[in-house]
This record gives sequence, C-alpha cells and structure tokens, in this order.
Amino acid sequence: MSTSAAPTASAPTAGRFAPLRNDSFLRACWRQATDHTPLWLMRQAGRYLPEYCATRARAGSFMGLATNTAYATEVTLQPLERYPLDAAILFSDILTVPDAMGLGLSFAQGEGPRFASPVRDEAAVAALQVPDLDRLRYVFDAVTSIRHALQGRVPLIGFSGSPWTQACYMVEGKGSDDYRLVKTLMYSRPDLMHRILQVNADAVAAYLNAQIEAGAQAVMIFDSWGGVLADGAFQAFSLAYTARVLAQLKREHEGVAIPRIVFTKGGGLWLDEMAGLDCEVLGLDWTVNLGRARAQVGGAVGGPGKALQGNIDPNVLFAAPEQIAREAARVLDSFGTPHTDPLTSGPTHIFNLGHGISQYTPPEHVAALVEAVHSHSRRLRQR
Repeated sequence: MSTSAAPTASAPTAGRFAPLRNDSFLRACWRQATDHTPLWLMRQAGRYLPEYCATRARAGSFMGLATNTAYATEVTLQPLERYPLDAAILFSDILTVPDAMGLGLSFAQGEGPRFASPVRDEAAVAALQVPDLDRLRYVFDAVTSIRHALQGRVPLIGFSGSPWTQACYMVEGKGSDDYRLVKTLMYSRPDLMHRILQVNADAVAAYLNAQIEAGAQAVMIFDSWGGVLADGAFQAFSLAYTARVLAQLKREHEGVAIPRIVFTKGGGLWLDEMAGLDCEVLGLDWTVNLGRARAQVGGAVGGPGKALQGNIDPNVLFAAPEQIAREAARVLDSFGTPHTDPLTSGPTHIFNLGHGISQYTPPEHVAALVEAVHSHSRRLRQR
C-alpha cells in the first residue's frame, strides 16, 4: 500500500491565492484528524439547484456554461452559498479531454453527452493523440478564477474522467446500457483498446497536472464505468491505466502537497487491488460497507493506508429529512470511531454520495444531509 511523505495540508498557499481557512477536507485526505467528518457531494453544482438552472439558461447550453470562465465560477460557488460544504469541485465534465481530441462533444437538453465522431476503427484509433492543452484553456482559466473567488473558504478539487470511462463514451459515441460496442472492440481488438487507453491516460495526466498548476488543491479520477468490466478485464483495461495516470501526476505544487482521489463505481470487488494505487483516497459507492473497507485498506493509526470517501445512496435524499439524518448517521457509524489523534495519521473518512446527486433532489434535503453529517460526526468524536 503506497503512502506519501507527511504533507502539510494547510500550508500557506502561493501568494496569488488567499490562505485556506477550512482545511478539513485536505487533512482527511492525508489521514489527519479533523474535528468533524468533511463533506462534499459529487455533482454538487448541478440541475437540482434552481440557481444553476437559471445560470445554464443564460449560458444557452451545458458547454456554453462549462467553457465560460465567469459562468463556471458562478455555478461552482452556488452550492457553497447554500450549504456549509467542506470542498468545492470544479464545474466541468469528465469528457473534456476527448472533446479536445476533436471528437465533437455536445449535450442536448435532457440528454447525456454525445460525440459526433466516435472512435470505432483502426484509422480512428491511429489518429488519436494527446490534445494540445491550449484547447482546454477554458478549464484552467476556470480553476484559477474559482480559486480566487473562493477566497480561501474551502479547497478546490479538480478532476477528470478515467481513461477507461472516457474510452467507453469515445467508442459508444454516448452513454450505453450494455457497452456492446466498446466491449466488442476490447475483446476482438485488444490492441486497439490498449492504444486508446494509452493515449487517454497520458492526456488525463497532462490535463490534471495543468489543473494543479492553475490552482486545484486536490484531483480526482472518476472511473464511472470501471464496474461494468469483468474480473481480469478491469485490471487490464481500467486499473492499469488509472495507475498510469497516477504515476505521472504532480505530488506537490508551489510547496503544497496535492492529494489524489480515485473513485470506481462498482469497484468494491477489487478494493484490495485498488489499495496498491499510488493515491491517497479511494472513493466508494453505496454497495460497500465502510467498516469493512476501513479494515481492508484504511490502515492503522500511525501506519500507511488509504483515506476513504463516500458513500450514501443518492436516492436517500428523496426521503424525509429525519430519515436522511438516520441514514447519514448509519453511514458514519459504519465507518467506526473516527481517528482523533492530532499527532499521527490514521483512518479517515470524507463523507460523500455513492455517485452523483440526482437532478430531482429537493435542495432542502441536501441541507438536512449536511447538517446531519456535521453534527453526528462531531458527536462521534466526543464519545
């Protein structure tokens, strides 16, 4: 299990940004004690917020929103104006890298992403290359703008889709229920699939490093579709290329250590193997028991291990607030007694959803979740 040298998670940032005031998320990433369990939500800036929908309407389209620095900054901060969350995450999409490769990403209202030029034959695969990062300048400009706008309130997380998840969309041309096209290519022409994944991994690494240089204080790899693979195929076509990304990522920037998070939806089956990844945090979906995951990969006090992130079912947020509070407490209790020794590292937990928040979620139910997590996690530390 890999570890990093003890970082200073709350070290002063470079002079161009305000000092960080709430470092609980970063401390938890480094397995350092916090006074509460830090919380952020996957897709926390999104369609469940009426203010997001209003901004998107002004932007005219999803890509109009994501590629405009002012709009991307505005929507990133919107959930922080409503809720006392412990981290912000860049507003962008997991498919910006293949879009920069020239595949023609678009979003129709009410539909998922689509590529105008899917990658399905030898010629298309041969033409793939790591894109010119200038084509992604809008992302890096947004990162810097958001860091300034946050004024040190909370850390900013940058992210990318994993090489495998990007490949799924690149080959299928859109989301899929059965992954027939991408798996057909994988099984019939594994050489072509490996070529796609090699290019994707090197592109993702360059992309995340540029986000770090622009101001991201942590980075996350979303392997949203790793769990659709068979055992054996996951290791060869997903895990290996996530590892290739991690091997190229910056460990620190301007004297501050940068934690790295890997989330594989459906990846609980391979948690022991994922423990070998060169990252600090493993994200878990709702199928995984946090206590068992802690025993598997969380490590002991003073020893190496992974911080854990997750993992309440997003659909819990459709229940009444008192039921949300009970479920939040159940998830926190399943992790077990929090690590509280400020003098050493130990098992830590970052509360999150097991996947992205639904667009139909009542905003007031998110407020109930945030309050329940913060209050119950503080009580756990007082026992």
